[in-house]
Amino acid sequence: MEKKYPMRINKYLADAKHSTRRGADELVSKGAVRINGVKAKLGDMVSETDTVEVSFRASKQKERIYLAYNKPRGVITHSAPAGEKDINDMVPVKGVFPIGRLDKDSSGLIILTNDGRITERLLGPNFNHEKDYLVTTKQKLRANFEAKMEAGVQIDRDKTKECKVEILGEKKFKVTLTEGKKHQIRRMCTALFQEVDTLKRVRVMNIEIGELKDNGFRKIEGKELETFLQSLGMIGS
Repeated sequence: MEKKYPMRINKYLADAKHSTRRGADELVSKGAVRINGVKAKLGDMVSETDTVEVSFRASKQKERIYLAYNKPRGVITHSAPAGEKDINDMVPVKGVFPIGRLDKDSSGLIILTNDGRITERLLGPNFNHEKDYLVTTKQKLRANFEAKMEAGVQIDRDKTKECKVEILGEKKFKVTLTEGKKHQIRRMCTALFQEVDTLKRVRVMNIEIGELKDNGFRKIEGKELETFLQSLGMIGS
């Protein structure tokens, strides 16, 4: 898509993949951005002929942390009410937050980070990043379940995107989704006359849950992190 100038400096920096718009405002506030050699101010406009420089050293950028966490059933991902288990209380790493959600009755892989740049690129509706889930149902799967699920299911006013389904047993299957509507798999199953018993996410893009135990976590680093960030468009391929 052709860029439209002039544009606000925070949009320019976000489009150039330096940060999110909010992160761009922080860079500007810390004096880390110059337009034609002059320190940028919040709200400054950039034209097509302007030269924009970003000094990450000047911004004293914090170390970015990426964790793979195996959320147990019963733990709430965001804003747990009093008396409930909150994901932020379960992981002894300060400053990280979950990207996306897993409902209370679901378990499995969720990425924790302090890097807000990846939120939109991982969760945005314009992206098609794969996620794998293992699901067991309370009833035996119907003969046409696989075909119906893969074709997309009408839930309320929307039809889900096509997906991949692998039948693993009479009451068990794996599904690969590229979207993340609220309670999507449970609602898809209900529409196909199946009731979910257990639901576990085991993969987000190239990040796999592997042998992580309930409430276990590990650092995402090295080649695994490089591939992940490349797929999100955060670094060059």
